[in-house]
Amino acid sequence: MARLLEVCVDSLASARAAIAGGADRLELCSALALGGLTPYTQLLRQIRRESGIPIRCLMRPRAGDFLYSPEEIDLMARQIEELKSAGADGFVIGCLTPDGKLDMDALKPLITAAGNSGLTLHRCIDVSRDPVKTYLDAAAVGIDTVLTSGAAANCIAGIEAIGTLLQLRHEVGGPEILIGAGVKASVIASILNKHPEATAFHMSGKIELESGMLFRRNDVPMGIPGLDEWHIQQTCANAIRDAKAVLEANS
Repeated sequence: MARLLEVCVDSLASARAAIAGGADRLELCSALALGGLTPYTQLLRQIRRESGIPIRCLMRPRAGDFLYSPEEIDLMARQIEELKSAGADGFVIGCLTPDGKLDMDALKPLITAAGNSGLTLHRCIDVSRDPVKTYLDAAAVGIDTVLTSGAAANCIAGIEAIGTLLQLRHEVGGPEILIGAGVKASVIASILNKHPEATAFHMSGKIELESGMLFRRNDVPMGIPGLDEWHIQQTCANAIRDAKAVLEANS
């Protein structure tokens, strides 16, 4: 059984590490510390100069909820067109209505802009009113993959809901279930032991690297107060390699 390992990255260094570790696909974003935002086109071009690995770009114009204004929808549609021209293979999208349903109208211009590119529904499903209904709605608009933690803080806590979605996928032939949030080699092994039908996993494999700055002024935050600005989060090739080894042993 073929299995997929997708790694979310927000820098060229992390992309290199993910590829070295054996990632099958990248989810490219910026600002992973904020849950991920739309990536820079030039970062995509940097990666493309080095690798032809499949890349799906996260479309999220800001941190916070998934209730977007018409202007934000228009921005994402234009960014999709730009990123597609720079080499993106697919896009990671999601919009909700105020009452927590998948916003089908808001998704239309994004899907149109993506054209024949692959489409993942991101973790807006995990904060939607009814994840099962959201999954079926995603299938109805042609989304091929749904990234989910099972409507929980991490995929282990959401394993029962993930099992429900895996069964639903089998029954209706719906989008791939891409399991994310807290994924690492041992977690993949645990999930496959309970759900051998799971075929796709999403992880960052981050480690913290000490800043190279010798002079540090600690009382001047650049963003959210309390955010550690003297450590850089970066994907670890060995963490990806370990996860890939588990998937290959269970293929």
